Amino acid sequence: MKFEYKQLHVKSNGRRVTFTNITDEVKSFVKSTGIQNGICLVSSPHTTCSVIFDEFTHDKDWNDDELLQVDMVKILDKIVPREMTESDYLYPGPKHVAFLKQLNEADPSYDADPATILNADAHIRASIFGSSETVVIKDGELLIGTVGYLYFVDWDQNRVRTRNCNVALIGE
Repeated sequence: MKFEYKQLHVKSNGRRVTFTNITDEVKSFVKSTGIQNGICLVSSPHTTCSVIFDEFTHDKDWNDDELLQVDMVKILDKIVPREMTESDYLYPGPKHVAFLKQLNEADPSYDADPATILNADAHIRASIFGSSETVVIKDGELLIGTVGYLYFVDWDQNRVRTRNCNVALIGE
């Protein structure tokens, strides 16, 4: 049995939900390892991000977002509206804001701007969709069908960030 790991780096746009197609990177990694049969786990360590398996659609809007993803966000905006002010959701409470300020004091690279933590909607959306996808590897290929693609989704719309995506393979 063999184990392989790779971390992908994905940049969010900071203005709207960011869907990043990571399919080719994951396929290339699988091929590079020589694993023929096993399991591929793709996961996010971030609480406002998800990894999803969905159909690739050729048509895009003017922001270069696939139309199926635009439709998904439109529906989610009705169910889980974007947090625009501190009164839209209970999160973040005063204890959490104080905690984040302490993190910033210990690590100045951690952004403690209160406006950037108005992201309860991103946490809720990530909880609904989950943080990972698991795909079977058979004969050196991901079993995702013809139109199945893997996307890293950053639901947080408050700032540009580089996110990490973990890819782990187990097999032979």
